[in-house]
Amino acid sequence: MGNSHILDGVFDKFVNGANLFKDREVLRHDYLPERLPHREEQIQLLGQTVAPVLRAARCSNIFIYGKTGTGKTAVTKYVLSRLESKAKEYGAPVKFCYVNCRMIGSEYRIFAALSQNLGMTIPFTGLSVGEVFDRFRTGLDSSRTIFIVVLDEVDALIKDRGDSLLYELTRINETLHKSKVALIGISNDLRLKEFLDPRVFSSLSEEEMVFRPYDASELHNILLERSRLSFHEGTLSDSALSICSALAAAEHGDARRALDLLRVAGEVAERQGARAITEEHVREAEKHIEHNRVVDALQNLTLHSKLVLLSVYHLNKSSATTGEIYDVYTELCGELGTGLLTQRRLGTLVNELDAMGLLNAKVVSMGRYGRTKKLRLEVSRTLLKEVFGNDVRLGHMVDYRPKALMKGSQSGN
Repeated sequence: MGNSHILDGVFDKFVNGANLFKDREVLRHDYLPERLPHREEQIQLLGQTVAPVLRAARCSNIFIYGKTGTGKTAVTKYVLSRLESKAKEYGAPVKFCYVNCRMIGSEYRIFAALSQNLGMTIPFTGLSVGEVFDRFRTGLDSSRTIFIVVLDEVDALIKDRGDSLLYELTRINETLHKSKVALIGISNDLRLKEFLDPRVFSSLSEEEMVFRPYDASELHNILLERSRLSFHEGTLSDSALSICSALAAAEHGDARRALDLLRVAGEVAERQGARAITEEHVREAEKHIEHNRVVDALQNLTLHSKLVLLSVYHLNKSSATTGEIYDVYTELCGELGTGLLTQRRLGTLVNELDAMGLLNAKVVSMGRYGRTKKLRLEVSRTLLKEVFGNDVRLGHMVDYRPKALMKGSQSGN
C-alpha cells in the first residue's frame, strides 16, 4: 500500500474541504492589477515623462527609487503597456523591454534579452560581451525603433558587476542613426548614487522619481481590493485584513509582504479546514514567512559571508569582537583551502549581514583603546546549524572546533 493513502487523505481533504480561494494568483506579487490604488500621482508623472515617444522623440532617462513593495515595477509596467498600445494607435515606432537584473544577472544575458525582444537571435554563450553589444546596437538601429529599456533591480547588477553596462547604454544614442534608446532604472537601494560613476549617474537620472512606502490605511485598501478578487465572499475576517496591513506597514510599507501574508494566511486556514481566515492564521503565516525568508537569505549568501556567520557561531559568546572573528574566519578559510579576504573587506560583509538582520553589529568604545565592533547572531543557532549543515562546501565545518578557541580557554579566560 505504501504511503499513497496518506496523500489520498491530503488531496481529498483539499478538494472537498473549505475552499477559501477564488483565485490565488491575484495575491502573487507579479500579478498586474487593473487599478493601482494610491499611485495615481506616480502614474501621471511617469506618463508625462515618456509621452514624447508618441511623437517619435526620445524621452528622458528616468531613475526610480523606493523600497521593495512600493509599486515601482507595477507602475512602470502599467504605464509602458498602455504607452505601447497608444503608440500602435498613433503609428509611433515604440517598443519596451523589461529586464529584471537580479534574475538575469550578467551583462551578456541582459544584452541577449534586449536583442531577443527586437527579434534577433543571440547564441546562449560563445560571444564576447562586446560582440553581443555590437549586434544589439546594429539590430536596434536597423529596426528604426524608439526602444525603452527597463532595468529593474539595477542595484543588484551594479553591486555585483559594476556599471559598465549602464555606461554603454547611456552612451548608445551617440552611435545610433535611425533608432533611439531611453532607460528606466529601478532601484530598491536609495544609496545607489554612491556605487555609480557620477557621469553614468547624471545621464541615467535625467528625471528622478521616489516611491515612498505605503501606510497602513493605504495597504488596507490595496489588500481589500485584491482580497475581493482572490477569496470567496465572507471568508476573510476584517481583523485578519487589518492585521496584515498593520504588520506590513510596521515593516516598511511593503505591499508585496502584505500580499504574501494574506496568501499564506489563506493557505494555513485552508490546511486547517477553517471556514474563514482569522487573526491567528495571519500570525501563523508571519512565522512561516519569516522562517522562509531567513532560510532563503542564509542559503543565498556568498561563501565568505557564510564563513563570517559561522565564525560568530563558533565563538558562541554573547558578543564577539571583529578581531576574534577574523581569527576564526582565517582558520576556517585555511581548512577549506579558500583565499582570505582582508579585514577591511570583512568589515563590509559584516555591515551587509547587519543590514539583512542576520547579525547585530554594535560599535563600542573601548576608552583609550579606540573603538571596536561587538557582534552577535540574530539567527537561532539551531537554524544556522541546520542550513549550513546541509551546505555542500560548509557542512563539515559546522562541527569543526577552531584552534583559536582552544588557545583562549587555556590561558584562563
